Amino acid sequence: MTKSPVAIIGLGLMGEVYAKRLLDAGIPVTGFDIDPTRRARLKDIGGTPADTIGELAKGARAIIVAVFSTAQVEDVIENHLLPALGEGSNKIVLCMATCDPDQVAALAARVVPRGIRYLDVPVSGTSEQVRQGDGVALIGGDAATAVEVSDIFDALFVRRFHVGKIGDGGRAKLAVNLILGLNRLALAEGLVFAERLGLDPAAFLEVAKGSASYSQVMETKGAKMVRGDFSPEGRVKQTLKDAHLMLDQAKAVGQTLSVLQVHADVLEACAKAGEAELDNSAIIKEVRRRGR
Repeated sequence: MTKSPVAIIGLGLMGEVYAKRLLDAGIPVTGFDIDPTRRARLKDIGGTPADTIGELAKGARAIIVAVFSTAQVEDVIENHLLPALGEGSNKIVLCMATCDPDQVAALAARVVPRGIRYLDVPVSGTSEQVRQGDGVALIGGDAATAVEVSDIFDALFVRRFHVGKIGDGGRAKLAVNLILGLNRLALAEGLVFAERLGLDPAAFLEVAKGSASYSQVMETKGAKMVRGDFSPEGRVKQTLKDAHLMLDQAKAVGQTLSVLQVHADVLEACAKAGEAELDNSAIIKEVRRRGR
């Protein structure tokens, strides 16, 4: 018997990877993106593209939202999904975007009474890590609802954590990304420092990996920094968007994130230099510029 498809709204770096992993697990996928070339790529890998969100919504067993920003999530759900599904649809929506957690909680408060079963599921890991099965889901929302889509989570992620209520997934993701981003910046600065001291950066990277300074970001971003390969697995503009979310949340709870502000400044400089679409490992370019 053919399984009902999983729908994906947003077929960018992550959305396409989700589609491929689901398809490889034997789960049919329908998908929508405003970019027709992304819809065409979905067809190429075995999925079924839809021309509108409304077209894919009703026939899907669950809907993954993988768009860029909180505002886009709100628009997709309130202005497209709800009108297409109607009141009381009982459809499960998995929001895998990194969003403002307070706005996500407010959105859920508006749409859950109207029949959307909402799970807040941001993902830790680059698109390449998720492609390789090394992504981690951070789930906020009803635990029983999450159990209903266990096969989807099993296909997409090697690990998952239920961290609390709707919004807590996003809060955990922002805290994780704060640490990750600072590790990435420290790696970039350390590589440039070693290089200027006369060390070979590729050889030094192997030393760093074997030292007490090791972090996973050395595996995911180190070689990209050394080679100058900034093909995107997580774009500068996305990392900058998340940094601003972190700073806003910290301000709301009375914490000063001084080191994160430096990271945000570096990302801003990369964006101003025309590097917003590059992989976030491109921060090493700005570290080099600042050292002159």
